Amino acid sequence: MIRISNLTKRYGGTTAVDGLTVEVLPGRVTGFLGPNGAGKSTTLRLILGLDTPTSGSATIDGRPFRGLRRPLLRVGALLDAGAVPAGRSADRHLTALARSNGIPVRRVADVLDEVGLTAVARKRVGGFSLGMRQRLGIAAALLGDPDVLIFDEPVNGLDPEGIHWVRSFFRRLAGEGRTVLVSSHLMSEMEHTADQLIVIGRGRLIADMSVTEFVERGARRHVAVRTPDGGAFARLLTGEGASVADGGDGVLEVAGLTAARIGDLALAHRIAVHELTPRNATLEEAFMEITADSVDHHAEPEETTR
Repeated sequence: MIRISNLTKRYGGTTAVDGLTVEVLPGRVTGFLGPNGAGKSTTLRLILGLDTPTSGSATIDGRPFRGLRRPLLRVGALLDAGAVPAGRSADRHLTALARSNGIPVRRVADVLDEVGLTAVARKRVGGFSLGMRQRLGIAAALLGDPDVLIFDEPVNGLDPEGIHWVRSFFRRLAGEGRTVLVSSHLMSEMEHTADQLIVIGRGRLIADMSVTEFVERGARRHVAVRTPDGGAFARLLTGEGASVADGGDGVLEVAGLTAARIGDLALAHRIAVHELTPRNATLEEAFMEITADSVDHHAEPEETTR
């Protein structure tokens, strides 16, 4: 597992990570989320020994990354898909990594096939698209067949097929009992990929819970009701203890009552209902609500003039 204990990192007067304590467990995909500037990338760099913490610790199976003798056999990571010499071919890049960590060179062909790059193995990386570089970075992370895998924005540049592949691939790795930590700003992907979420803001822990728990905590569910008698029905529902908001286009957004109860009330009072749809919040909606106080830069809505 990955264990982070009271981890703090300061750069001069700026605190990037502030007393963070959390565990990333095997057997599930853990999404690592936070607004821009929350400290996600710094945390990953601290885990991988690329930066030194001001205080606290980050360990992998009880040892710091820098203490691992052949790290690729224990931990695979993709932080920057562009950090590969442009003049080197994909297979030579992976061969160099394999030899430096005592990994059999035959693994190179295996991982290239795994990520779908066999056909371009001897082409120079400088000619690769961003999506191909991402696949190469994933191949490098897999080279030592490690139990711990860390990915930072792994779907950037991937086409829809590639995104679908990454999603199922990460879940397969977790299903094999590996520890999979994925940092991403794409809420839709995390909603379909992650089992657990670690959310930070301004370097501090905001949430450590399942995706379902996070969504239920952060955003209200409601029932969309479309009726030609909106005003009268809204007053009736409010009298029954519901919270009613105007959803636009003739739709009432009703919270506090189930769809079944709303339907029974409509029937009892002979009110026509053209739509009755329970709607759950998305991960993105919950994320925006829960992290609102941790965002440093808010864009102002654009005013329109006529």
